Amino acid sequence: MTEIGTTTDATMIGLGPMGLALAELLLTAGKSLAIWNRTPSKAAALKKQGATWAETPADAIKASPVIFICVYDYAAADAILATQGVAEAVKGRLVINLGTGSPDDAKRIEAFVTRRGGSYLDAAIQAAPSQMGQEDTPILISGPKPAFAEAEPVLKILAGKLVYLGEDISAAASMDLSTLSYVYGAFAGFLHGARIAEASGVDVAAYGELVNTISPSFGAFFGHEGRVIASEDYRVTESPLRISVPAIRRILTTSQELGLNTEVPALMDGWLQKAREDGLEDQEVAALIKVLRRSTPEARKSA
Repeated sequence: MTEIGTTTDATMIGLGPMGLALAELLLTAGKSLAIWNRTPSKAAALKKQGATWAETPADAIKASPVIFICVYDYAAADAILATQGVAEAVKGRLVINLGTGSPDDAKRIEAFVTRRGGSYLDAAIQAAPSQMGQEDTPILISGPKPAFAEAEPVLKILAGKLVYLGEDISAAASMDLSTLSYVYGAFAGFLHGARIAEASGVDVAAYGELVNTISPSFGAFFGHEGRVIASEDYRVTESPLRISVPAIRRILTTSQELGLNTEVPALMDGWLQKAREDGLEDQEVAALIKVLRRSTPEARKSA
């Protein structure tokens, strides 16, 4: 896809903490780099390392065959793509957006780029700036397979664990939402556990360290439950749903006795009670997904 007239190996648009970290990795790896940022002063250190400053987003895109956009969200990316000259500049370029957004956002930007003769990959970084460039750093990627093959060598400079999710451009954003749902859901449970510890006189720091210790084993357990859901085979293999019903009820009852906010355990208790009513107790705990699939009482009755 390399266009005649490009002067650098790659372009980085957006020099927030993540964009700066990625740009430094590319420069350290010996790649020539064009850069642009809304605030030019953020580029000073990179220019000293050899990066080429572009005066406009269009100039930055024209400079390289591979364009990284690393800004706060898709709205910011839209604003950059709407600037003068960008629509013409993306022709023949591979644009990789590293921002955060929805599946529909990914489809919209893909449409903008491909209509103008470029190719597009949507990507989601699942790490902090300080974690970039490591062997286990994950980036979720979706889009045309040939585009991924072209970008893979430079992407591996940024993260060692590239997760290519296929040609459906919305896949990376959807998977990002899925994993973030896990993270925030787990954090909600963590915070509720911290309140139980506080109210019970247990050392919260020790509680946090214990959660850290047990997290790898529970990660493996969740991996198993994901495979169970994918297979639709809910025969008990690790944990029958029936043991979770009283476990969550104990958490709920104790929280009530301690005068704590009970929204988190009450939510899970409600799901498990529905599962018990549906006769799912002697299936693997992952069968709880069947309750979530039935979004209304009417749907549950007809299932």
